[in-house]
Amino acid sequence: MIGLKRGTVQLYDHEKDWEIEACNTISRLKKILGNVIKDIQHVGSTSILSIKAKPIIDIAVAVNDFNDILAFENELKDNGFFYRPKPDASLGEQLLFACGSYYDGTGDLQTHFIHVVLTNSMDWINYINFRDYLNSTPSAAKEYEELKMSLAQKFPVNGRKEYLKGKHDFIVCTLKKALDNNMRI
Repeated sequence: MIGLKRGTVQLYDHEKDWEIEACNTISRLKKILGNVIKDIQHVGSTSILSIKAKPIIDIAVAVNDFNDILAFENELKDNGFFYRPKPDASLGEQLLFACGSYYDGTGDLQTHFIHVVLTNSMDWINYINFRDYLNSTPSAAKEYEELKMSLAQKFPVNGRKEYLKGKHDFIVCTLKKALDNNMRI
């Protein structure tokens, strides 16, 4: 299963289809963006092999200049990748594109989030380190899964902000451990 009704927090057992969908999405983005992409990887909970996750695929795209991506905004939209600018922010830490029937107006599903960050930025390093640390540290992955399950039970509908806030301290602590273990600097 891929996709979740917007505003819903529901976790599913890990599925191999998530990796297949991530690979297909990466291929589609490479065809559209070409050499603008400096690196592109499957990140987020669906990339952590041993835990339950919301069935929404997260992809991190590293670029040298955000304007290079924005030049493709119409082509990305034509291919189902909808730019989600933050109304109160200028070009800064990252750009977000999203996919799903919620964005094209035909339904209420969110299926993918595409996080565009600058090459070698701390955002890029954090996406990769978090995934790699949890995949290589089963006890930390289990702890994260248990936290996510607890939060999903507390905030199953319209609780996305609370769900994200509830994960914040664990993520910060895990990123510090990953850096301390020299995962990727």
